[in-house]
Amino acid sequence: MKTDSDLKREVVAELLWDPAVNSTAIGVAVKNGVVTLTGHLDTYAEKEAALRAVRRLQGIKAIAIELDVKLSPQHQRGDTDIVASAELALKWNTSIPAAAVRLTVDHGWITLQGEVEWEFQRRSAEKAIRSLIGVVGVSNEIKLRAKPQPAGLAKKIEEALARQALREAHHVKISVDGTTVKLTGTVHSWHEREAVAGVAWAAPGVRSVVNELTIA
Repeated sequence: MKTDSDLKREVVAELLWDPAVNSTAIGVAVKNGVVTLTGHLDTYAEKEAALRAVRRLQGIKAIAIELDVKLSPQHQRGDTDIVASAELALKWNTSIPAAAVRLTVDHGWITLQGEVEWEFQRRSAEKAIRSLIGVVGVSNEIKLRAKPQPAGLAKKIEEALARQALREAHHVKISVDGTTVKLTGTVHSWHEREAVAGVAWAAPGVRSVVNELTIA
């Protein structure tokens, strides 16, 4: 079992390894398997990259993000320019239905609203705009449109996990309450935790996933 010192060493190494991360601007602390990242970054994209890097590692129980985005002069833009760029980014993304998403910008913070069919479309909208110059944060308030739910939904999700070699190895329990899927059990990493949740989100009729999977 990895100690906190082991985890800190691996987190620091992974942040240093990832070229999208400014590792010199990030402080790392680990206590009881919980990683805390602190510091000030030049862009929101760097913040997201740091989070993805830590999630790739095994043995981490939770992540606390205390990273602030303080735009450097070359990354600063007015809200009007950000709106124009964000609208174009959404328009040119083939995963997002035309006019399905609307946005507002307040001092560089983008709020996404609207309604789409699938979770992957909701995530695509956020991904399309979070790396734009001038963005300091994103609130994704896009809702999923209600649609018929097939019978035996939990069983179908279990079968999908089995096809992807996820269920047998990680002992995932699935329960369904209306349009909400609840996941419990254990996995080996944040990456696997997100992968299992992604399978649940892909099921038709699902509008909410409660992810209570713990990392062993």
